[in-house]
Amino acid sequence: MAGHNKWSKIKRQKARDDKEKSQKWAKLAREIAVAARQGHDDPEMNADLAAAIERAEDENMPGDTIERAVKRGNGELEGQSFEPATYEGYAPHGVAVFVQAMTDNNNRTVADLRHLFETHGGNLGKDGSVRYLFERKGRLTVPTRRIDELMLFEMVVDAGAEDLRTETDEDGEEVYVITTPDEDFDAVEEALQENGIDPKEAGLARIPTTTVALEDDDAQTVLRLVEKLSENDDVDYVYTTLQHDGRFVKAS
Repeated sequence: MAGHNKWSKIKRQKARDDKEKSQKWAKLAREIAVAARQGHDDPEMNADLAAAIERAEDENMPGDTIERAVKRGNGELEGQSFEPATYEGYAPHGVAVFVQAMTDNNNRTVADLRHLFETHGGNLGKDGSVRYLFERKGRLTVPTRRIDELMLFEMVVDAGAEDLRTETDEDGEEVYVITTPDEDFDAVEEALQENGIDPKEAGLARIPTTTVALEDDDAQTVLRLVEKLSENDDVDYVYTTLQHDGRFVKAS
């Protein structure tokens, strides 16, 4: 029986892992398709598409799946038509929440998100209600074990970075967090790669201009809402003004 129970646990964990991977791939495929439709279908001429493909490759998405997503975007293949959308609101304790999504039915997505907000003690707001609390920035992380801080500072500042700090990431690893203006993100990422440094994370994000620090019990009520929002099939990224464990809370 013990062996059977262990095997059952392994199978359940694998099923959960497979489901999470499938959901992540589906979201990335939509992101690639939208980027290809809104710009050029050549990633060398479309920075958003290049970034989406890079994220998909980091998640080990097969090349033919990426190619099909591009073709759906440029019209070579038929498929559902997804559009980018943003939603704004407040979690409990006055924490602002900014949601980026891809949807083929805005009415459905609004209804689903409103239900999640209200169920978890928050409220979905109007466009512009919290957008002003977030800035679009480039954000890259590099494990501190890979390079000396002063060397990294000189490297990225010369390329256009505006901030470098140290924090512990979601994996419990100490990392340097590099923040860049939107327009300088590519230059900073290129500077890192030219010096043989592959960022652990790299992308454009909504960085809060102010944060809310909460006691752990209160923070958990916000984190539960963030988790449920991120599980929604239409949602790609969730950004908040919550400061927890020394970093601002986001989910993807």
